[in-house]
Amino acid sequence: MIKSSIELAKNIRKHSLEMVVRSRASHIASALSMTDILAVLYFDLMNVFPNDTKNENRDIFILSKGHACVALYATLGLKGFFDLNDLKTYGLDGSNFMNHISHKVPGVEFSTGSLGHGLPFATGIALGKKIKKHHNKIFVLVGDGELDEGSNWEALLFASHHQLDNLTIVVDYNNLQSLTTVKDTLNLEPLSNKFEAFGCNVRQVNGHNHLELKNAFIESINNTNGKPSVIIANTIKGKGVSYMENKVKWHYSTPNQDELIQALNEIDNA
Repeated sequence: MIKSSIELAKNIRKHSLEMVVRSRASHIASALSMTDILAVLYFDLMNVFPNDTKNENRDIFILSKGHACVALYATLGLKGFFDLNDLKTYGLDGSNFMNHISHKVPGVEFSTGSLGHGLPFATGIALGKKIKKHHNKIFVLVGDGELDEGSNWEALLFASHHQLDNLTIVVDYNNLQSLTTVKDTLNLEPLSNKFEAFGCNVRQVNGHNHLELKNAFIESINNTNGKPSVIIANTIKGKGVSYMENKVKWHYSTPNQDELIQALNEIDNA
């Protein structure tokens, strides 16, 4: 049994790496940057029901950066939503474990991959829960590069207008996009000011510090001031694997067997 969010994060990283190497897939660095966010949410905070995935009382998590799916698949497997051996089918023909997040996998609420879709979907769910006076919390994780999509900013206007304080938006701010830095692609700064101007509560944290993440999430969960919450999680792309950290090539590259062994050893010894 996993006894802490730190232990969960290590296991998520290892399973994510193994899946990507086994299937010769990509996007591993994008998965590693958000691993600690998932570990804190699923270990410490969210109400989830692995044996009753449609339970009306469940909190809802949407992964908008759907290309980083291996980290969420691993998280759900480790939380008991399905047999961990199912992860071995990732990326194979006919598998429900597709290379972008798929709602066919137990515990996945929404299929994403085309960027900019997760937040609009999450705002719709949050509004529905508000209208029904349900107390579920809605969490959506977006990438920083994904914020180039205008649909996110339309959704923020909508969320603010409808006072969706049951919605928490987490930005995986690792500063790299598919081909270069976020700054050189389309600079987001001043990002906090932008979210505040759209009527959100904003908090910045170290996206790899579990205590900071937990405190920020608790603050957002307890939020009743009529504003959506935004947590800007400052992260490192490829976190936990020295040769991947802050290297844009690992958005698409696949580790070989020697690189996998090194990565697993580094994670175990961290």
